[in-house]
Amino acid sequence: MLITSRFAPSPTGRLHLGHAWSAIQAHDRARAEGGRFLLRIEDIDGTRSRPEHVQGILDDLAWLRLGWDEPPTFQSARVPLYAEALEKLHATGHTYRCFCTRAEIEADIAAAGSAPHAGDRPPPHPVKCRHRKPQDVMKRLARDEPFAWRLDLENAFAPYFGIGWQDEIAGEQTAWPFAAGDVVLWRKDAPASYHLAVTVDDAAQGVSHVVRGRDLFEATHVHRLLQAMLGLSTPTYRHHPLLVGTDGARLAKRHGAPTLADLRATYPDGRELADALRAGDLPNGYASD
Repeated sequence: MLITSRFAPSPTGRLHLGHAWSAIQAHDRARAEGGRFLLRIEDIDGTRSRPEHVQGILDDLAWLRLGWDEPPTFQSARVPLYAEALEKLHATGHTYRCFCTRAEIEADIAAAGSAPHAGDRPPPHPVKCRHRKPQDVMKRLARDEPFAWRLDLENAFAPYFGIGWQDEIAGEQTAWPFAAGDVVLWRKDAPASYHLAVTVDDAAQGVSHVVRGRDLFEATHVHRLLQAMLGLSTPTYRHHPLLVGTDGARLAKRHGAPTLADLRATYPDGRELADALRAGDLPNGYASD
């Protein structure tokens, strides 16, 4: 079977060096064995995705001389597939409506004496809405209160205890998807969550090897459970090291990481930058974690 890998950026800003690092590894993993490399635009967040950033992604990847083998896939065109998957999860009886706001969740965690959450991930969900009485839920629905759909991880995971996946760097893994609490499946402000959409897309596109940063390692525990619940195939994973700046923080749009467009003055030919990254020759001020 031919290897199929993918690069799946969100068009919420220009690509930066960390994106290039990840895209090159996903591209080269497939090309090393004559496989397919796919581009998926994760534009499901309609409030932040911009058409100009889609074009920027295409331009940056072309500048790096990274080619993809099929027309880019857009998540915004695939919402019916995510809705179908959500219905299958509803049928298990392990989903529930969550009316909590981010502020309410953080307040509950603080009141419980939990340590402040670090990094970019949301705090663990305290599962308050899992235990709401039906009459309370009906009252909130009657008031048109917005809600997200969450997965009751404790009960959903019980039949699948012991499932795992193979990671090309970390080795054999056993899933334990509880780090973030009951994850969101369907958001209040947008369609399917990252967890649901990426799981459905990887299976539908025949992705055999998911190559992505190790900041997403914990998410893979959740994705493995969703694959089991939905009867989907499990790819091989490769969670690669991240690029970090001089302060040790990973490169991210929200932290003002230099864009690939910014680097064109230093590297007029994107292939030169791509080859330098392949060789581990990183620009001054950057390192692999």
